Amino acid sequence: MTKARGRIDKREAILDAAFAVFARAGYDAANVQEIAAEAGVAKPTVYNHFEDKEALFRAALAAVAEQVGAANLAAVERIAPDGDPRRILTRAARALARRCCDEQSRALRALTYAQLGRFPELLTDVHAVTAGRLGDALADRLARLVVGGQLRHCDPALVAEQFLALLTGPLERRSHLGTRRVPVTEIDAVADQATETIMRTFAA
Repeated sequence: MTKARGRIDKREAILDAAFAVFARAGYDAANVQEIAAEAGVAKPTVYNHFEDKEALFRAALAAVAEQVGAANLAAVERIAPDGDPRRILTRAARALARRCCDEQSRALRALTYAQLGRFPELLTDVHAVTAGRLGDALADRLARLVVGGQLRHCDPALVAEQFLALLTGPLERRSHLGTRRVPVTEIDAVADQATETIMRTFAA
């Protein structure tokens, strides 16, 4: 292993550990010593990578936001204008809904909102990486379905916004804004209903 690779691996381990500790203890109660122990590194090693706890917190949330955003984009990339559009959209909707309700995404939302007063810009940053990119990507895929004749003429950006609202709104209510774990059967039912609403309105 090269020295550069080893440094990258340590940084990733620190970020993973930091997010786990912040999610478990909250920002105020978390400390760098606990994070170092969780990452399996010495405390000075953490400070070699991050200036202070605030910088570590920001970086940890940014890293997880990127992971969540990448998973969302991967789900949307499966939408293609070949095959049954209902089946294609249902599969994507279920993947997005399950990701929205998984432990990592719930912890990301909880930490972001809990520190809204201290770090208000974090909400904008996290939203841009998770929901912002997702909306653009979904609109692009829906536009392809329109061009392919599988959806009737519409504004893909608006439909994407409506589709995501149909997913996230009910899921947030069912999870009590992230405090309750939603059963997979409920998650899939919400995804299926969202798809059904879109198809009834916009199917070609």
